[in-house]
Amino acid sequence: MKTTWTGRILSSIAILFLIMDATMKVLRVPAAVEGTKQLGYPPDVLVTLGIIQLVCIALYLIPRTQVLGAILWTGYLGGAVATHVRVGNPLFSHILFPTYVAALLWGGLWLRDQRVRSLIPASN
Repeated sequence: MKTTWTGRILSSIAILFLIMDATMKVLRVPAAVEGTKQLGYPPDVLVTLGIIQLVCIALYLIPRTQVLGAILWTGYLGGAVATHVRVGNPLFSHILFPTYVAALLWGGLWLRDQRVRSLIPASN
């Protein structure tokens, strides 16, 4: 029971951040528009990225598709890492931040789902 609740908490931290990020993109909040420009992307991609994020969130939150959601988030967040590397952002605060989010997503899923624990054992 503690394991499940710890997993829910870890997943919730990541999901709350990702919902905020997706909402800022869909609503084209000025800070999101400016950040997108600084990363070298045109602002007109914001809404599409936000919708992709919302779909990934939904897939992650539905128990039958949660693994697919985690896989899709891994790809999305990998692209974020690559983008931060390309523009020369700082390692720990920018480049690795998407990795921290992915670790929360997968760690939370691992703690909540026995099937994932059997596929990715913590020890031999």
